[in-house]
Amino acid sequence: MNAGTRSTPQAGNAAGAGLQVRQLALRFGGVHAIRDISFDVAPGEIFAIIGPNGAGKTSVFNVITRVFDPSAGSVSFDGVDITRIARHRVVTHGIARTFQNIELFEGATVLDNLMLGCHRFAEESFLGQCLWSKAVRQSQARLRAHVEEVIDLLDLAPHRNSLITGLPYGVRKVVELARALATKPRLLLLDEPASGLNPEETQDLAFWIDDIRSDLGITVVMVEHDMSLVSEVADRVLCMNLGEALSSGTPRQVQSDPKVIAAYLGGDSE
Repeated sequence: MNAGTRSTPQAGNAAGAGLQVRQLALRFGGVHAIRDISFDVAPGEIFAIIGPNGAGKTSVFNVITRVFDPSAGSVSFDGVDITRIARHRVVTHGIARTFQNIELFEGATVLDNLMLGCHRFAEESFLGQCLWSKAVRQSQARLRAHVEEVIDLLDLAPHRNSLITGLPYGVRKVVELARALATKPRLLLLDEPASGLNPEETQDLAFWIDDIRSDLGITVVMVEHDMSLVSEVADRVLCMNLGEALSSGTPRQVQSDPKVIAAYLGGDSE
């Protein structure tokens, strides 16, 4: 991967109220995955959630994207309460995500995976799609043009027609990011995007995350363990531990917080 000169897809719209999480809790029986978490993410901000394994970071993403119903609290995006919307409607509210474990269609090409990411824009009738009507052909051409812009942005052109199953791990991670961008999100949730990447790939990722915010106007929230990436791209950081908010602030402020150091290294923070 090489982040060189690229075209950029149509810019998103950073206007709105951003993301608001209020007193969020998630319990599985007697296990508290999330305890009374509240935070705001402003439009156009890059916000990172860090913490040791089992801190509840991915659980926050799972509540935002409606994988789980919260036990308490609420989530709003751009002024709309999304706490109880149907799971399949999350993407129509302008929210997309990637996963810790890559979730792609292994037997399909990169292009096909990205085109599947555009399914939410299909407005033609079932009959029209079966008959491959003129309206369907025109719609598909527009979506293909958008996907090609995403491919150019993330330097995936050499892999456009390659099957996912034959691609290196690092390229697969980029394809999953590309598929999320194909949905034209206003809020992008990245779950450990640098996991498994080498230093060069991680640097390219940092470059792309900055472009996604600055060129496309997309708000980014990421869960990440790589503190060099967090320090480079994040405006603010929330550190969680055992389901609770431990510290928040700039990357420098959070990394120097004694409570955060104790959570990562063990010992007493006093």
